[in-house]
Amino acid sequence: MSTRSDLLTTAELLLRTKGYAAFSYADLANEIGIKKASIHHHFPTKEGLGIAVIDSYLFRFVKSLELINEESSDTIVRLREFSKLFIDSSKNGMLPLCGALAAELSALPDSLKDLTRRFFEIHIAWLENNLALGQSEKVIKTDLNPRTVSRAILSLLEGSSFVSWALNDTVVDQSGFDLILNSIVVS
Repeated sequence: MSTRSDLLTTAELLLRTKGYAAFSYADLANEIGIKKASIHHHFPTKEGLGIAVIDSYLFRFVKSLELINEESSDTIVRLREFSKLFIDSSKNGMLPLCGALAAELSALPDSLKDLTRRFFEIHIAWLENNLALGQSEKVIKTDLNPRTVSRAILSLLEGSSFVSWALNDTVVDQSGFDLILNSIVVS
């Protein structure tokens, strides 16, 4: 890997385990084994580094959502695969990036606040589109508002991640997700 790639990977890990405000270039330099000046060469500001990390993550995340849609036309399978993204974060000892950023929203520069909001909007739009598709296919109850259910699913998965993080669990408890899913599926 290149130094820039190492910086982005390690900065993402620090964002998802320590938080934006809690890590410094000294932490990053120590983790990678380079001098702080080398970091400043690639990312003159922490805000610039944060933007690069989020942009990189968003690119991968959107590709993951596209892959979920490509690999299955079944709405329920798609929703379950979406929920597994949160389990994977937990198994790797990390918070979901959007949740970690949202927890520190008041401490973030405006550019990172905007990216964090965009990140949540991407989640909600994907969920909403898949729920609407499920309604059109008559597998999701049609009397439900897809936007409201999307926010409930995302809130539950993000919240479950934080509860698992606080309890030092390695897997996000999916019982709440299953409860929502069972309540929205046409029987």
